Amino acid sequence: MRQPQESTAAGSRRSTGGNVAAGALALIREVALVLAIALGLSLLIKTFLVQAFYIPSASMQNTLEAGDRVLVSKLSPGPLSLHRGDIVVFADPGGWLTPSFEEPESPVRSAIRSTLTFVGLLPSDSGEHLIKRVIGLPGDKVACCDAAGRLTVNGVAINEPYLFPGNRPSDIDFSVTVPPGRIWVMGDHRSVSEDSRFHRDVHDGTVPIDDVVGKAFVVVWPPGRMEILHNPEAAFAHVTPQ
Repeated sequence: MRQPQESTAAGSRRSTGGNVAAGALALIREVALVLAIALGLSLLIKTFLVQAFYIPSASMQNTLEAGDRVLVSKLSPGPLSLHRGDIVVFADPGGWLTPSFEEPESPVRSAIRSTLTFVGLLPSDSGEHLIKRVIGLPGDKVACCDAAGRLTVNGVAINEPYLFPGNRPSDIDFSVTVPPGRIWVMGDHRSVSEDSRFHRDVHDGTVPIDDVVGKAFVVVWPPGRMEILHNPEAAFAHVTPQ
């Protein structure tokens, strides 16, 4: 017996609707899977390889400007060693940063920002970290200034091409031997950088290598300032360990 035409049309509509729903569900599952993989990879990269950071001040001019975003390799220190001249991000060793006031934000906005920062999709803020240049490694004797007004490392005078124009290597005279497991750091804009020179009360101003997050290797924002951060190897080429 032939099926009524209305019944056939209704069945066809149900079949089409079911296919659309199944397709939409499959698409949602696929998008969710892709997002989960992307977030997992982002978290893995941030945890073990690379992290973004925001530059809060002018202490590293002209190499870095306030507002720049940099990527930091977490392979140094670690599988790769730190070198004199490297630009490093490190956690506040204690008392280097003054507490900053932040405008309150909604719980939803705060949760989203914290999540994106946690997985590495947003740069970490400057509230707990600093960025400076490594001048002295463990065992080095760093002093300033010699008769020509230059910084010396292990008695070798350093010509510093990265210094902010018009700055002296230091307006403060100092001489320090870097203890084991620590580094001596200074900003490129010496006249405004409160670096190791200004924190001599604890461990003679040196920073624990364990507090170093990693080495900055590229500026990624703003677009007009994108560049690779090269180590000025020639400046320290004649320095030998003590």
